[in-house]
Amino acid sequence: MAKKSKESRVQVILECTEHKDSGMPGTSRYVTTKNRKNTPDRLELKKYNPILKRVTVHKEIK
Repeated sequence: MAKKSKESRVQVILECTEHKDSGMPGTSRYVTTKNRKNTPDRLELKKYNPILKRVTVHKEIK
């Protein structure tokens, strides 16, 4: 019988914070992975938003 391993790497969704406030339609989201042991708190990265055409802050949701 195979062992159940505790997954330390999980998939997270990053969503743009400035896009919600702008009132423009659509959303800017990225999917990435993080190590739960090293970064237990929520991620916050600067990523490119193609709708706003600039680099903005994206925060982890869920």
